[in-house]
Amino acid sequence: MSNYPYPMLNRPSMIWTKQTDQAHDIKVHEWIETVGDTKVNWSDYDVTILGVPLSKSSISTSAASDNPDAMRQAWKSFGTYNLDEDLDLASLKVIDLGDVKQHVTDIEYTHRQIRGAMAAMRSHHPHTLPITVGGDHSITAMLVKGWKDAHPDETIGILQIDSHFDLRDLETFGPANGTPIRNIIESGTVKGDHVQTIGLHGFFNAKELKDYADQEGVHYTTMKQARKKGIEQVIEGALEELNQQVDTIYLTVDMDVLDIVHGPGTPAAAPGGMYTEELFDAVQIAGEHPKVKAMDIVCLDPRKDVGQITVKNAVHTMLSFLTGYCKRGR
Repeated sequence: MSNYPYPMLNRPSMIWTKQTDQAHDIKVHEWIETVGDTKVNWSDYDVTILGVPLSKSSISTSAASDNPDAMRQAWKSFGTYNLDEDLDLASLKVIDLGDVKQHVTDIEYTHRQIRGAMAAMRSHHPHTLPITVGGDHSITAMLVKGWKDAHPDETIGILQIDSHFDLRDLETFGPANGTPIRNIIESGTVKGDHVQTIGLHGFFNAKELKDYADQEGVHYTTMKQARKKGIEQVIEGALEELNQQVDTIYLTVDMDVLDIVHGPGTPAAAPGGMYTEELFDAVQIAGEHPKVKAMDIVCLDPRKDVGQITVKNAVHTMLSFLTGYCKRGR
């Protein structure tokens, strides 16, 4: 296709078409368009979806590379109408760009491809909202760096919903799924005090990581604290702080923030995490904020999932975020 501007991407592996001409009560797979063989008018779209099937950079064994297609399969069972909000997402135009091309062994090459893909999206159609479906959490650092490449004068803030700090030592672990926030801090892409992490809990973060967070001024709220205050108040407070400091807020959702009952299909699934309704509310609130300009969903391993619980929760998370985004125009 002559106007497909993404040499670093593979076209979507699943091409869906609408089964009827009706404008309402359609399924998500009929609503999300895919890049086919005809020219695309990029100015028509509100949202772009990017898949990043990478898990080689995961510290623990993971098949997060299977997740982009797992979510594409799962969203066939969802409609575009949100009963809770009496809102139909079909008012948005969304296109699936496909997946970032992977190298069999060269993680650094793949990371460059991811960074380039984000920069290209911002260059070719900067009016769209990019949503990235991972992949392990290492991709977040590359996506944020790609945004910075395209918008060098912007100050970027991070809203991270995660059970981990993701501040492990780069010299020990490299650009892995446990290091993305430290990566963007130490590279100078994002300041430590422009990071808000929500959902940390239990026995899954080393004291040295808390010490590093305190040293760099990272803001964080444990799951226990968030539940006492109320997730809405915590998310709104984090967004308001970032709103005063930055030009762009990047939302990253690590699906292991969910309690193991709600998210068994993550490499680091553990008890004591978020409930689904808390996560859905959190991302919808973030979606409503005008400075939240990009989102990713990471660290979901479909091979470890039970009855598509986690994959379907990830799709619901994406649609909840888009519900908030859709409400911006109301």
